[in-house]
Amino acid sequence: MSENECKPSNILYYGDNLDVLRRHVKDESVELVYLDPPFNSNQNYNVLFAEQNGSRAAAQIKAFEDSWRWDQESARAYEETVESGGRVSDVLRAFRVFLGESDMMAYLAMMAPRLSELRRILKSTGSIYLHCDPTASHYLKLLMDAIFGPQNFRNELIWVRTNARSTAGQFPRLHDVILFYSKSDSYTYHSVRVSAEPGRMPHTLITGPDGLKYQTYELTAPGMTRDGDSGKPWRGHDPSAMGRHWANTSRVMDEWDDRGLIHWPKGGGFPRRRAAEPFSHATRQTVVGDVWTDIDRLNQTAKERLGYPTQKPVSLLERILEASSAPNETVLDPFCGCGTTIAAAQALGRCWIGVDITHLAITLIRHRLRDSFGTDVEKTYRVVGEPVSVPDALVLAEQDPYQFQWWALGLVNARPVEQKKGADKGVDGRLYFHDDPRDTRTKQIILSVKSGHVTAAHLRDLRGVVEREKAEIGVLISMREFTALMRKEAASAGFYHSETWNRDHPRLQLLTIADLLEGKGIDYPPSRQVDRTFKKAPKPKTKRGETPKLPF
Repeated sequence: MSENECKPSNILYYGDNLDVLRRHVKDESVELVYLDPPFNSNQNYNVLFAEQNGSRAAAQIKAFEDSWRWDQESARAYEETVESGGRVSDVLRAFRVFLGESDMMAYLAMMAPRLSELRRILKSTGSIYLHCDPTASHYLKLLMDAIFGPQNFRNELIWVRTNARSTAGQFPRLHDVILFYSKSDSYTYHSVRVSAEPGRMPHTLITGPDGLKYQTYELTAPGMTRDGDSGKPWRGHDPSAMGRHWANTSRVMDEWDDRGLIHWPKGGGFPRRRAAEPFSHATRQTVVGDVWTDIDRLNQTAKERLGYPTQKPVSLLERILEASSAPNETVLDPFCGCGTTIAAAQALGRCWIGVDITHLAITLIRHRLRDSFGTDVEKTYRVVGEPVSVPDALVLAEQDPYQFQWWALGLVNARPVEQKKGADKGVDGRLYFHDDPRDTRTKQIILSVKSGHVTAAHLRDLRGVVEREKAEIGVLISMREFTALMRKEAASAGFYHSETWNRDHPRLQLLTIADLLEGKGIDYPPSRQVDRTFKKAPKPKTKRGETPKLPF
């Protein structure tokens, strides 16, 4: 892949995916869409970080609220879609009669315009995979029929993702549903093959003249035809008697017979084509069907697990990408979360577009790409929608203080900390590092983020928190400039000395948003060597077990 082939397309968008799709993504510009939207299960999904001792963190960051309510926003989405007319309007109005002003109705009303936009941006040869669970899949299938046309429904894929557990009053639910639709009848699809299960022998094995086992295959295909000689008898066998026809011409079958590749069953049974090579379990493959049992879910100890809710295995996305896209083609995920689709696309040489509504997700994806592909990967994509100036940051702070806080912490690669009611204040984020191989203790940096006016009292509070938490360094990030008195007080706090690196680092540090946007960062031991803040994503492997090269 050349350096510039995917650079214009590799984009992370921060914002509402409906707005992003309408404003930024052109008609018929994407070959494949995968989306894994919230399932209307009335849960609050949190990002669970592990403490440095391996235990579950006490604080959890709410990633998104998977609960839908019939309110002004969902009612507005419903009215907008209904007023546009057509089949989507018809099915939504039918849902409204059946479901009323319910939470499920709100979910479908919000999904309808997004799915319509996704159809618009798909190329005529494109496909979409909608990942959902059985609580909403039947409604979503009707909605997809209205948007893409029932004739373009390709598969209802069943991903068996877990083992059975005891469930009171019902059978345990073991699977997710993935609805596969194309935009037209001319779409990209590559058959996927996997190694066959060693314990399962094909029932079509025969013993050849040499005493070895060979697999055999049908010579006929379903349906009768009058075309050519495919419906005529061959060597005394008439396929039309079974409502079938020959899948190949008599000339081809004659050639196979001359080479000994036609198996004639004893007793005059119907002939079958014989494989040219002896059967071997080592090389045997089977075509992947619509029930996937060979891809495990991510358990709590999985190496690729990053702690993000609803994270899916990379192998699941790789299968979808390989089936319905080719290298250099563009893949889009409008609910990209921690970036599994993006990581799979990057590894397989696809161009990609990701959208998410939280800055926390954007930060996690950046970390994931850097850990998996190295720092040079940052040259291959750009982020749209994040503040790029102090006025931009001020607007974000006024609109959503938590998103501002997550964005500011992301600028220094820090982990956010949830502010619970009644909890100790003063800790908005943390950085963890190990700078002494002889000392297994995890060291930390405490961060406090302020979007409004800052005073010396804020700095004194931070100093107290640093002492209470036994942290090595404290950092105050502010939208506003610091006073000379605050800078003097910070300087009086002294230094943290790193024995390994033989360097001094200010114990209290002051950084403005302007400083961060200009590239200034926290003064502590070299982060690339010592940082332990986020769980590192594993480097992907190619099918040959090699680390993939970057696409440039």
